[in-house]
Amino acid sequence: MKKKLSADQAAALLKILKTRFEKNMDRHKGLSWAKVEAKLEANAGKLWSLEEMEASGGEPDVVGYDKKKDEYIFYDCSPETPKGRRSICYDHQALEARKEHKPKDSAMNMADDMGIEMLTEEQYRELQQLGTFDAKTSSWIQTPADIRKRGGALFCDFRYGHVFVYHNGADSYYGVRGFRGSLSV
Repeated sequence: MKKKLSADQAAALLKILKTRFEKNMDRHKGLSWAKVEAKLEANAGKLWSLEEMEASGGEPDVVGYDKKKDEYIFYDCSPETPKGRRSICYDHQALEARKEHKPKDSAMNMADDMGIEMLTEEQYRELQQLGTFDAKTSSWIQTPADIRKRGGALFCDFRYGHVFVYHNGADSYYGVRGFRGSLSV
């Protein structure tokens, strides 16, 4: 699979990302778009992953900067879990375990194919400090191995002014549950 955008695709995506960056300065106080753009232009594979996030409805935006690694951190910032990533189970093992009514894919497979990571619980809580996300939907999050070994998986949503962390069978899937991703560039 080609994981590089054409020059026109890259320019169009950079324009979308710049507009979102400038519209939501409260998500990345003190950061400069010019520096973010320079990093993106030097990392074609990461730009491709951001296009995948955008195309599936994630509305990726910069939410931080890791000084030690010199990387900008992007999260999916769509108000609700990305539409193009819903009705999926947790991982490939759960997908294979379903005998009938299999979903089209799993969150972990999709994240891997896109070159991104699913949010952790900590990252999900950080995201909720930047606005209200998943007030009507929910998002799978990275699940500890001991929970996953027992057949479960975790997901989060935001209701009643609070982040809730829930569990479900990893093979379950719902029309309002997807996943949010992160990408460091």
